[in-house]
Amino acid sequence: MAVSSTVLSCPKMFGRRRSVAVEMRTIRWGVKCQLSPVKPSKYSSKITTDVQLHESPLALFDEYLEDKSRVFKAMFPDKPKSYRLNEEEWRIQMLPIKFLFLTAWPVVVMRIRCKSNGQDYPPDVPLDITKVLELNMMKWELQGLDRVMEPSDFTLVVQGALYPDRGGRHTRLKGRLEMNISFVLPTVLMLVPEDVRRNVANAVLNGLVDNMKHKVIESLLADYNRFKNERRTHH
Repeated sequence: MAVSSTVLSCPKMFGRRRSVAVEMRTIRWGVKCQLSPVKPSKYSSKITTDVQLHESPLALFDEYLEDKSRVFKAMFPDKPKSYRLNEEEWRIQMLPIKFLFLTAWPVVVMRIRCKSNGQDYPPDVPLDITKVLELNMMKWELQGLDRVMEPSDFTLVVQGALYPDRGGRHTRLKGRLEMNISFVLPTVLMLVPEDVRRNVANAVLNGLVDNMKHKVIESLLADYNRFKNERRTHH
């Protein structure tokens, strides 16, 4: 017992034991940090469209969709903010995304493909649909947040589909547009309550997607009417 008491009361031994304990706590804290990375905040918005489409036998909507360059210009008419990269892809500067006191300008590469005969259709499109216009964002960059966020901390996904449905008495133009955003919160936003952030994010995304939908559909239908008039003139 005397030997044991001497060892425990030795200053050098006690200092060494405390040092080891501190090191162990540091190691445990480091492991905890590595196993608990910051989870990104995720927000999404999906909107559908279903409007009557006045087709002409001389100018079917399927024929109109085959001219991807024309369709793209109708959907994204702001020429200074977009240009063609190749047969299927265009670079587009999208509408700004405003989240609380932060504003970002997404610049994306959008791929437009025209599919037919049920081959490789999006999962929510019936296989008996004759023609589908599919939109997928392939690349993106975010301008305006360089000082508060790393590019790897942000993910943006935009995808959609548009097609004529002739299953009823009248042809309907149907489609959907979906946007998903995921990002690691910058320090300036961590103090904002989660419910406030989510409400603001949902309102921003829904407004952005709804605005895109209305602009795209109105522009597309207006250009399809011009397409029909051109066909009538040639006949």
